[in-house]
Amino acid sequence: MFGTESSSDQPCRAGLVVEQCWHAVPGGTAGATIDLLRAFAGRPDVVATGIAARHKDAPEPAYRVPVDVHHLPFPRQLLYQAWSRGPWPPLDRFVRDVDVVHATGGIVPSTKKPLVVTQHDLAWVHHRDLFTSHGVRFFERCFQRTIERAQLTLVPSQATADDVERSGVDSRSIRVIPWGVDQAKAPPNEVEQVKVRFALPGRYVLSVGTLEPRKNLGRLIEAFSASAPPDVTLAIVGPTGWQEDIATAIAPLGDRAKMLGFVSRSDLVALYGGASAFAYPSLFEGFGLPVLEAMAQGAPVITSLGTATEELVAGGGGVGVDPTNVDAIANALSDVLAGGADVNAMVREASRRAATYTWKRTADLTLSAYAELL
Repeated sequence: MFGTESSSDQPCRAGLVVEQCWHAVPGGTAGATIDLLRAFAGRPDVVATGIAARHKDAPEPAYRVPVDVHHLPFPRQLLYQAWSRGPWPPLDRFVRDVDVVHATGGIVPSTKKPLVVTQHDLAWVHHRDLFTSHGVRFFERCFQRTIERAQLTLVPSQATADDVERSGVDSRSIRVIPWGVDQAKAPPNEVEQVKVRFALPGRYVLSVGTLEPRKNLGRLIEAFSASAPPDVTLAIVGPTGWQEDIATAIAPLGDRAKMLGFVSRSDLVALYGGASAFAYPSLFEGFGLPVLEAMAQGAPVITSLGTATEELVAGGGGVGVDPTNVDAIANALSDVLAGGADVNAMVREASRRAATYTWKRTADLTLSAYAELL
C-alpha cells in the first residue's frame, strides 16, 4: 500500500512523537527523527504530523521539527508520567487525523491506532550505573509498554534487534531499519575554514557525542595522552550532558585538547572531513550515527567492538577496539595516525559502506512498516 514513492494515491497519515526535540539534551533520537521527517518531505505516499507536549517556545534551531506539530494540552512531565504508567490521556481524543502512530523517542502514547515504536537501544539494561534510578524505572516502564502495545518495534541495528528480542519483544514484530547519512563530502576549502574557525592544527583526533559517561571519554583522553604525537590535538564536539567533568580530564593536555561544544551541522561535516582520526569508543550504542557520518566524510574510524557500531565498520571499514581497554584504544590511535596503505584502504571501504546508508532507504523501510499495519 505504502513504502515506495508511487505505490498509492492515498498517502499514509503518520503521527510521530517528537517531544524529544524539546529535551535539554535532544541527542541522537531527536536528530534521527528530524532526518526521517526530512526524508518524508515531498513524498506523495506520506503526510507526517508531529506530536508533542505543550510548549511556549520552539525547540533550539538545530532541532526544529520540519512538519506541523500537534501540541497536546499537557506539560511534558505530566504527559510522560501518565503515558509511562497507564492509558491516560488517550492520544486519539486530541489527534484524530492519523492512520498510524509512531513513538520515536522512548515514550509510548496511549492510542487505539496502529502503533509503531522505535527502540533505539537498551543502554540502561546493560549500564544501569550510568543512569539515575528514576531514569531506569522510567525506561523500564516505557519498554514494558512497547512489549505490550506496539504492533511493530523498529530498531536501528541488528545488535539492538537481538537485544530487544532477548528482553521480551516478539521477534516477529521487530524490523531493523538503519539510520542514514546524506551529506556530500565537505569541500577542501570548507575543511580549512573550519580548522581556522576552531583554531585547530593540521592534524587532530575528533570525538563527537553528548558529554556523558556512556561515551567513554575518560578512557579516550587517557589513550590520546599516551599515544598521540605532540603535533596532534584532541577535538571534542558535543553538548554538555551529565555525570562528566571533561574540562578537568583534559586539563593536563593543555593546548593539545579543545572542547568545541555544540557545532552546526555544516561545521560538523567539515570537522569530520579534516580529522586525521575519528575516535568513538562508546561503551554502548544502539546505532552510532557519528561513526557513519565520519565514514561518509573519509575520516579513519576507531570504534567499539561488542556494540552496534561494530556493524558499521565490519569488513574493514574501521578499527574495532575493546572500549574498556585503554591500551587497545591507544594502539589503534597510534596505528591510524601513522597512516599508510592500510588506513587508505580502510577509508575507501568506509566510504563505500556509508554510501549504502541513506535516509531515503530509512524512509522507504519505515513506510513499509507502516503499510504492514494498514
